[in-house]
Amino acid sequence: QVQLVESGGGSVQTGESLRLSCAANGVTDNVYCMGWFLQTPGKEREEVARMFIRSGGPPYSDSRKRRFNISYDSRKKQVNLQVNELTPEDSAMYFCTAGIGTNCRFTYWGQGTQVTVSS
Repeated sequence: QVQLVESGGGSVQTGESLRLSCAANGVTDNVYCMGWFLQTPGKEREEVARMFIRSGGPPYSDSRKRRFNISYDSRKKQVNLQVNELTPEDSAMYFCTAGIGTNCRFTYWGQGTQVTVSS
């Protein structure tokens, strides 16, 4: 079993940055990838970024990639999401996730950390 604990959310002004972190605890031998999703009220979760933590392949980010950068600290088993130039449209609950297997099936989820951006 894997437990994911997020941190780093908060309330910021437009244009500011945040660094979200997610530590993976427990048995992580079958975890091959980690990522971040966001969710706003009434909408489904949408993927923001992911990376394969074993193969060393390039990280993936959606259209926000210019502003959102994902990284992984293998020593801490921690995935980070640096989010820059935030706008109110980025306000959401951000969830960390861990995927098992080489096809990155997202299986484990954190409780989420809230990001609120005011204009």
